[in-house]
Amino acid sequence: MRIDILPRRGDVPAAPERARVGLLGLATDLNSEADLRRMLPADVGLYCNRIRHANPMSLETLRAVADDLPRAGRDLLPGLELDVVVYGCTSGTIALGEAETLALIRHAKPSRHQTTPVTASLAALARLGARRVSILTPYRADVNRALGDYYASRGLEVVNVSGLDMDDDYAMTALAPATIVEAGLRAMAPEADALFVSCTALRASLAVEALEAALGRPVVTSNQAIVWHALDLVGLTAPGAPGRLFDTLSERTPQ
Repeated sequence: MRIDILPRRGDVPAAPERARVGLLGLATDLNSEADLRRMLPADVGLYCNRIRHANPMSLETLRAVADDLPRAGRDLLPGLELDVVVYGCTSGTIALGEAETLALIRHAKPSRHQTTPVTASLAALARLGARRVSILTPYRADVNRALGDYYASRGLEVVNVSGLDMDDDYAMTALAPATIVEAGLRAMAPEADALFVSCTALRASLAVEALEAALGRPVVTSNQAIVWHALDLVGLTAPGAPGRLFDTLSERTPQ
């Protein structure tokens, strides 16, 4: 048998990516990959790996994610450097602890930057000048309590946390954006500066523009904040991305 090596002619190099973002998502998250791809510029690559997790969601099951997160990070494009690596779970970050989660990411997949939905949303609310916030989540009461306490510990006045009493990621993704708009209107306190909609499984970024138009105040969602923070860290913008938050980005030479 003859083994031939064929000549290659006319190779056209692929257009270079301006940045590479890695997403470590829960095995049960139906939404975040598509949501992030929709908001990221076409020349920013998104590369994903999944972390072991099963419904129903609880603080205990979310803490157990720490056992598999290092493996998922190591298996995310081994040997290639990424610009930003994201842990794609808001309640999971609260369950593990923000600092602990960032340290796990940093150890599992060294990259130029690391972020979480909690890290990103706190940075986003600060950039918008929001000090008093209403929070809408799909979670049950114990997760909402932990989340509200943590955001308050970071210097925000958490006016209220409104939840939908859910513990199934698949059911969360099944909620229509119109349902999220309706819930957001009910959750927003008159005295709050901004509304934060927590959970990467929610299709909440599709509700941002309608909510901002109705409320007259900025709205931040978990996935929207992730995209915004990743781009802010590397100095890029996202034309057409939803919400006032992206108006705060200014393009510069990537760091």
